Amino acid sequence: MEPKWTPEPFEADDGTVPFERFADGLSDFKFAALDTSIRHVLAVRGINLVRTEWLKALGGGLHEFRLRHSPDEIARMFGSGQPDLRGPSEKVLLRVFVHFHGHRIVLLLAGYDKGAEPKEKRQQREIARARKLLLQYKARQGRRPPKVGR
Repeated sequence: MEPKWTPEPFEADDGTVPFERFADGLSDFKFAALDTSIRHVLAVRGINLVRTEWLKALGGGLHEFRLRHSPDEIARMFGSGQPDLRGPSEKVLLRVFVHFHGHRIVLLLAGYDKGAEPKEKRQQREIARARKLLLQYKARQGRRPPKVGR
């Protein structure tokens, strides 16, 4: 299926890109799962994933994209061919915080490897961090001049 949503990593006010920092820290295998799921699941189905195992609404426009499948499983489930697998197989339990906006844009705010630290306290800390990033984004949107035209 063709992508309907465009994933865009969010740049924080301090110039960092939290999602990219998260993705760069993953093993090759987990990165392949992340990349495959964003391209073949999130970009294709977007907000329609809500109330499935893939997406949970957290309120205020924040959503948690949940990954728990290997790149090969995702490719089989969504008919996306063979993923570019590198490295040994690992258990995948990743979380990516996203916000849907505009004409089919999905903002990739941040993420973390829940499998590496599954404690509830860490989960709540990561959600709070994602909410702060979303507030930065919304504040920035409010500062933009209105579009002129039609």
